[in-house]
Amino acid sequence: MNFKQNHCYKLAVFFCIVLAIQSCEKDEESNYTITNETNVYPTAQQDSTLTDEALQLILQEEDSINELLKTGRIVDISGMEVEKDNPKEIYVHYMPWFQSKDYDGYWGQHWTMTNKNPEVILSNGQREIASYYYPIIGPYGSEDPDLQEYHMLMMKLAGIDGVIFDWYGSKDIYDYQLIKNATESFMDRLDDLDLSFSIMYEDRVAQQAVDQNFNATVNEAAITDFNYIKDNYFSKSNFLHYEDKKLLFVFGPSTITNATDWDTIFSVFTEEEKPHFLTLWAANQNVGINASGEFLWISSDHLLAHDYYYDTYLNSEFVTVGSSYPGFDSFYEAGGWGLWHDWNIPHDNGTTFVETLNYTHNQEADFIQLLTWNDFGEGTMLEPTEEYGFYNLQILQEYTGVTYTPEDLQTTLNLYRARKTYADNKKAQKYLDRCYYYIKRSNTKRANKLLNAVYRFF
Repeated sequence: MNFKQNHCYKLAVFFCIVLAIQSCEKDEESNYTITNETNVYPTAQQDSTLTDEALQLILQEEDSINELLKTGRIVDISGMEVEKDNPKEIYVHYMPWFQSKDYDGYWGQHWTMTNKNPEVILSNGQREIASYYYPIIGPYGSEDPDLQEYHMLMMKLAGIDGVIFDWYGSKDIYDYQLIKNATESFMDRLDDLDLSFSIMYEDRVAQQAVDQNFNATVNEAAITDFNYIKDNYFSKSNFLHYEDKKLLFVFGPSTITNATDWDTIFSVFTEEEKPHFLTLWAANQNVGINASGEFLWISSDHLLAHDYYYDTYLNSEFVTVGSSYPGFDSFYEAGGWGLWHDWNIPHDNGTTFVETLNYTHNQEADFIQLLTWNDFGEGTMLEPTEEYGFYNLQILQEYTGVTYTPEDLQTTLNLYRARKTYADNKKAQKYLDRCYYYIKRSNTKRANKLLNAVYRFF
């Protein structure tokens, strides 16, 4: 069922979870209830109740504000403070690996795989992409600043505290340089919205660096990458911390599996610089004393994997990172990349996301990693899609206890669409910059009026 069909009716089934958490200010339990109801989210359109005179006045007011900004008599304050009733910290795994023809000049492999062509327009009006799901904004490029504005605002409005970037090293191998560059292109936006970030290192790239003669050994390749992380990311004030240490991840390790090798690699850090280093679950022994904890990931065992993880680590001194995800539906075989996975986990109209959020929360992991924001190839995306609209983010809003609503998400989507509609209109973009500011300041009512003015008069 696609998102447009969802406009026609509400789901007949309601899924509820009650989450009991300890309030930071009280000893008594607070109950959190999430109800899965499909809401209607129309595309951007004018509010006919607003008169031309009222909208003209808004533009005049914004012109006056822009003049004051030029003189320095007033300034736009950076940062976006979000109040949450639920103190659990939430981070989201992010794939910065997409390219689009309109922004990058070509369609990247994560939209095409080997047999899909986004230039082909299907009967439903969508481009042909390598996924069973379709982003509500269409396929995009990760370095597009409009995309970054949209994604990061959506995260804040849903109560997400930071981003964990999937990262493939510092070498110019395959599309890894593009992934590194895209990751770094997010830094100003993350800082402006008070979002933390960390790196998930894919250690298999160390062997690829040796195979392509970038380094003589896998240890040398990993040392080069870790020095890059230390020199370029650890210096950022918003690099993710936990217990006064930076928090760094490895997806595995799957290639460097000898603890002695990791001792050598970690020699790049002084004792004060040494981060909490988290491996994939059941892999800490490959890192030895350098491992501070493990993180849970999606498994064919689904909740059985959760049981094993929590039974093993919750009472240990390890840092524990639970996982919550909406489902798993790999497109790799259909896209010509081979059968990487012979299993799936149904989305089940939001049940899986609710189930894993509830499970992870009740196990009291140190924090939660959402899997994922935008892995369309594996069907784990939480960002708005044609199939689910804002559904998953609405669930997350209710879980985190933010004051924002799905209507605020719609305002941010409308801002993105206006950015694209008026891409060549510098004056309109100035007003849209002000819309971004108002969303940051939680004044979506003003942002909506200003968006209406732009659509009415430009």
